[in-house]
Amino acid sequence: MSTRARWGKRATFAVGYTLAFAYVFPFFLVFVNSLKLKYDILANPLAIPISITWENFQQAYTKMNFFRSLTNSIIITVLSVSLLIVFSSMLAYYLARTKTKLTKYIFLVLVASMIVPFQALMIPFMARFAQFVSWNNRGALIFFYIGFGVALSTFLYHGFISTIPTEIDEAASIDGASDMVAFWKIIFPMMRPITATVAIINALWIWNDFLLPRLVLTNETQTLPLSTYLFYGQYSIEYGQAMAGLVLAVIPIVIFYLVLQKQFISGISQGAVK
Repeated sequence: MSTRARWGKRATFAVGYTLAFAYVFPFFLVFVNSLKLKYDILANPLAIPISITWENFQQAYTKMNFFRSLTNSIIITVLSVSLLIVFSSMLAYYLARTKTKLTKYIFLVLVASMIVPFQALMIPFMARFAQFVSWNNRGALIFFYIGFGVALSTFLYHGFISTIPTEIDEAASIDGASDMVAFWKIIFPMMRPITATVAIINALWIWNDFLLPRLVLTNETQTLPLSTYLFYGQYSIEYGQAMAGLVLAVIPIVIFYLVLQKQFISGISQGAVK
């Protein structure tokens, strides 16, 4: 390896380690401060705790009503992601295999809708749907997540399906399989990497989302991100409990990502950037 190549490799590693540190450091800081008392956090939030206390986690667990909030988050995330996978994969398959002006127009509209932020639509959206949907309804929130997530999910699936030869569909048709059977029995199992990618991206978004559940849900059906808001009062903030609550809220989704990370990377490399 030449000297120039070695220096280039070292520079790449240096940038990678720097970015990794910048990404991990805030999580490390949250965890460290979750083990401190309030006055220790206020004195020096960057310091390593001299004496470790787990009291913040006990109080956060109780105050958040952790089990109820965790159950709500799991129900909303699992149902939303599952329905997004079903609808988006089927829509992407239809758009990728049906070459007409209408399907091209639909796909372009879906892609264009991805650039519109929810904040720009929030007020008219809530005013319009308030006439038809009863709030504090997990079903309504799941419906909204499907509507806002279908564009990106379809885009990712569409890029992956385009790499699958159409001869596979033709062979299934010759064997007497309908389009639905060919999709679910043959095509969909081949899309496992991109399905993992879609699942992780949407699960991270839905699990961590604060704004939409804040607009739709109340305390009885609140999710974990909403429950962490309880530590921020009008006149005081329980920093230690808030940090512990954030740690409790992020652990399930981190475990979910670690389980599917290989499939996620494979899906990104094979179809998401096509």
